[in-house]
Amino acid sequence: MASKMTLLASVLVVMLMHLQSLEAQQPNLVKGLSWKYYESSCPKLESIIRKQLEKVIKKDVGLAAALLRMHFHDCFVQGCDGSVLLDGSASGPVDSEKTAPPNLSLRGFDVIEDLRRRVHKECGAGSVSCADITAIVARDSIVLTGGPTYSVPLGRRDGLSFATRDATLANLPSPFVPTDNLLRTLAAKNFDATDAVALSGAHTIGIAHCSSFTRRLYPTQDTTLDKTFATTLKGVCPAPNTNASTFMDLRSPNVFDNKYFVDLMNKQGLLTSDQDLYTDKRTRNIVTSFAVNQTLFFEKFVNVMIKMGQMEVLTGTQGEVRNKCSVQNSNDLLISSVVEGDNMDSVESF
Repeated sequence: MASKMTLLASVLVVMLMHLQSLEAQQPNLVKGLSWKYYESSCPKLESIIRKQLEKVIKKDVGLAAALLRMHFHDCFVQGCDGSVLLDGSASGPVDSEKTAPPNLSLRGFDVIEDLRRRVHKECGAGSVSCADITAIVARDSIVLTGGPTYSVPLGRRDGLSFATRDATLANLPSPFVPTDNLLRTLAAKNFDATDAVALSGAHTIGIAHCSSFTRRLYPTQDTTLDKTFATTLKGVCPAPNTNASTFMDLRSPNVFDNKYFVDLMNKQGLLTSDQDLYTDKRTRNIVTSFAVNQTLFFEKFVNVMIKMGQMEVLTGTQGEVRNKCSVQNSNDLLISSVVEGDNMDSVESF
């Protein structure tokens, strides 16, 4: 009997230590965000989004990468405030954030707006921000293509304006840059080398247009590019200005896994910014560790997604909760503190 009690006590101690370890690993949240922000005000939020997104991605799996990319592009330019969703207007610049060159190939805006309508129909106008919906959609796009799941901290508010063309260009890493430039750009946003490689792993799904990589083929072939792979790419893009596209992950283009890093180790990275991660000594070992250990990649990717999702967020009474994701609310229709989460007493403190 005593031995059984001792065993039970040991098990309880191990369980307690495990729970404490998990709690210690949980990322800190910026003030105003919470893991349970809509728990009472919109309890069906995530199930509404997941149910509809399953149908959307089943019909067009390419939208998973597109929706994940939209979240990246939103957060890297003036923070995760849904500004990339805003259309230009007669009162603003024609070349809005949405129409800046890096964002011209973004798609899935209609998916975000459809989800916003469904959520607001269930929970009420002004209940959930477009920025939060975009963050949840990014997570679900990862999960629905085989990637890791994770909790999304919520409570973001929508921005009141979009960024300029120049600001967009300055803040989004180019596919042509070497690792040195990429690390400097991301360091300015508080990301380290491991973060940079993990974020690049999002290229395990999705496509790239010829214009993003043909300078590696013409007029001379990049020496870091596998010759057989280069021949295949020339078949897709027979000229530098060919209007075509190809998958960024050669091995499993529609599955969120670690095969992208295997591609890099075999000189089959599509973009300069991809392949140089394996060429550069500062990131080579990180690429290798992710290529041989998918669990490690998933762990680091989740960490950096939660970190990225909190960049320069608007919370509390900042910004607004849009009635339509592409349009700022009219002055007479501004919504103020209509969700329970806006009561700062209900927001968890970290």
